[in-house]
Amino acid sequence: MNIFNLLFTAFILFHSNALNVTHDSRSIIIDGNHRIILSGSIHYPRSTAEMWPDLIRKAKEGGLDAVETYVFWNAHEPTRRQYDFSGNLDLIRFLKTIQDQGLYAILRIGPYTCAEWNYGGFPVWLHNMPGVSLRTKNDVFMNEMKNFTTLIVDMVENEYGNVMEPYGDEGKSYINWCAQMADSLDIGVPWIMCQQAAPPKPMLETCNGWYCDEYKPKDPNTPKLWTENWTGWFKSWGGADPFRTAEDLAYSVARFFQKGGTLQNYYMYHGGTNFGRTSGGPYITTTYDYNAPLDEYGNLNQPKWGHLKQLHDVLHSIEYILTNGDVKNEKLSNLVMATIYETKEKSSCFLSNTNTKIDANVNFGGINYFVPAWSISILPDCREEAYNTAKVSAQTSLMIKKLNKAEDEPSSLKWMWRPELIESTSVQGRGDVSVNKIVDQKDMANDASDYLWYMTSINVAKDDPMLNGTVTLRVNDTGHVLHAFFNGEYIGSQWSKYGNNNVTYVFERNVNLSLGKNLISLLSVTVGFKNYGPMFDLVGAGITSPIELVLNKNVVKDLSSNKWTYKVGLNGISNKFFDTDCASKSSSKWVSDPIPVDKNFTWYKTTFKAPLGNKPVVVDLLGLGKGMAWVNGHSLGRYWPSYIADKQLCKTETCDYRGRYSDSKCVSKCGEPTQRWYHVPRSFLKDSENTLVLFEEFGGNPSGVQFQTVEIGSVCINTHEGKEVELSCQDRPISKIKFASFGSPQGVCGSFDKSEFDSEVDALSILEKECLGKESCSFKITEEKFGRPSCEVKKLAVEVVCEDFTL
Repeated sequence: MNIFNLLFTAFILFHSNALNVTHDSRSIIIDGNHRIILSGSIHYPRSTAEMWPDLIRKAKEGGLDAVETYVFWNAHEPTRRQYDFSGNLDLIRFLKTIQDQGLYAILRIGPYTCAEWNYGGFPVWLHNMPGVSLRTKNDVFMNEMKNFTTLIVDMVENEYGNVMEPYGDEGKSYINWCAQMADSLDIGVPWIMCQQAAPPKPMLETCNGWYCDEYKPKDPNTPKLWTENWTGWFKSWGGADPFRTAEDLAYSVARFFQKGGTLQNYYMYHGGTNFGRTSGGPYITTTYDYNAPLDEYGNLNQPKWGHLKQLHDVLHSIEYILTNGDVKNEKLSNLVMATIYETKEKSSCFLSNTNTKIDANVNFGGINYFVPAWSISILPDCREEAYNTAKVSAQTSLMIKKLNKAEDEPSSLKWMWRPELIESTSVQGRGDVSVNKIVDQKDMANDASDYLWYMTSINVAKDDPMLNGTVTLRVNDTGHVLHAFFNGEYIGSQWSKYGNNNVTYVFERNVNLSLGKNLISLLSVTVGFKNYGPMFDLVGAGITSPIELVLNKNVVKDLSSNKWTYKVGLNGISNKFFDTDCASKSSSKWVSDPIPVDKNFTWYKTTFKAPLGNKPVVVDLLGLGKGMAWVNGHSLGRYWPSYIADKQLCKTETCDYRGRYSDSKCVSKCGEPTQRWYHVPRSFLKDSENTLVLFEEFGGNPSGVQFQTVEIGSVCINTHEGKEVELSCQDRPISKIKFASFGSPQGVCGSFDKSEFDSEVDALSILEKECLGKESCSFKITEEKFGRPSCEVKKLAVEVVCEDFTL
């Protein structure tokens, strides 16, 4: 489709009923109807086009009104004036898929996006244009921005307000120009500037964060918009696994609408995968799961998805009252507040307890209510509690990884290998460009590859004292990976550790100089360019000055102004060893025996059968070091299973949903590989033979590699009397009731135990009759059904096993 036919609106977009959009401070008005909007971010390049219908259907079933996405400039214009809207970049197809589900879309064009995306979504060719200065009043940048923005036609700058101050008056002028340029496109609906306080008219400001209930737009007539409610956090190499509880996330949403919110968007609702070289940071992992309601593979992340769905249903049921009613607050006790929305016909209420430790029993309207700490109850009729953010009745799904039943892996995988030919660079110093200085990797490589060779030579005369002393090669690097060779021999590697990946480190190794010419070959490896912060585009990448030879720790020879020769990329990547067509033409170059292990700069190849069924597929790369992986020529992204998450990041105390969340709260999996499993979309696979190619940079062992499926192993509920609950194995039957007890059962899903106070009624037998053999079963938790326990606590805990069809 012609890319000029992309958009119809800017704020609420691509929906037949969205063309007459106005707003007020309490709601968005669509065709005369007052609305609150619940939205979720799904970034189309981070999933495959074949996944979109299922993801968007699940978003709608989860109670969303809209899907929000970025438009990544560097993905769509990788080379200046050469555009790509094909395959997973087919923006129109993505928007039409949203429209087909009857949802709205919110498009965040940027053109700066952040999103933990490489270079914040800016194309690196933009950085390398003469006279350019990004994100400020600069004609070169603004002309390119206007061209791309006009091409897509939607939201202008995202998150600039956080970093505007260092740009001074030029930054303010730039923001005013952004507003004027956007408004001049005259598309007839509101534009938003994300996290931009008091933006120029007619732009609307928005909030980002884990909580935005206290946020108030500077303009009282602007609706209260929350463009990013962070459902968890992204993951960095060497970092722990972030987790945000369903209770806290629901609390943040309910609190936002209790305090006059209009639009709330989950960032992310589905995070997806950083395929190829798209992750930024640097050091952002290939997985971008984000602990979102839909996981990286598109599965329901339960209980988060279900708990939020119930909240969305309740909020929609009182939408008219929230957008039209009068509002008043009533203090019930310390940190417990009632908020009443009231029209002439009806009223709806929120009861909030913001205490982080103490539960509350309060009387409101003559009725007693129990409101747990850090929770909100919603009473649609101001009498009966329909929902409480801390009382989770949605099922918990324990996801497991199952072996590939199509073949007996890993023993069935027959490997071939070939070396990465580095002699022309590490031994001979051959490159493409030579200059008498150290050049930033962004400037030289132009983002064409992670890899850039820096090569120089030094002539040593027979009377040079360095010939007989202890000489150290000292290299300054800007935080990614460095591999060093001296006279063709590998002398070592170094990389930044977690938490220091934006800080220059120093690589030092002793070397033995020879009489005459000595060659220094340095391979710099980037792991995603910086994507956030003021002047982030100016942060260096690769090797930086000075590069020195140091004799006996005090005599220094600076090589920075030597003649340096540069070569972008690696031989195997340039010659597409990973491409199945190219690989077949050069099959004679692959060797089958013996297979080397722990050998750096090595290519491995094998064939495999696609796992049976239709469940999401992952490849387990435990045992490998660092590199890149391809299946049938499709890049799975960077892998680095040898990078172990820092053990000190995890705390010993139990994760508590109460109290404000941060990315260091409730983390887990310290001491384990940062990422072991890598998503292989089913659309990458063939029914016939499939090919996996690995480029191993550090040295590892591919013998343990295996393909697995991700699916529900067992399902649990653990909730109170009176709740209507459902147990679902989705498209498989319930094969076993593993545990069931009513009263005060102990433990968590996967490790429940009965207590001495539990009812004597055999709950397990009841559920066997109701649920066995069914894909799902639902029932209400009552004493009549499950008996009277000998304590005040009346909770039902159940765990069921889902049948394995692939046995």
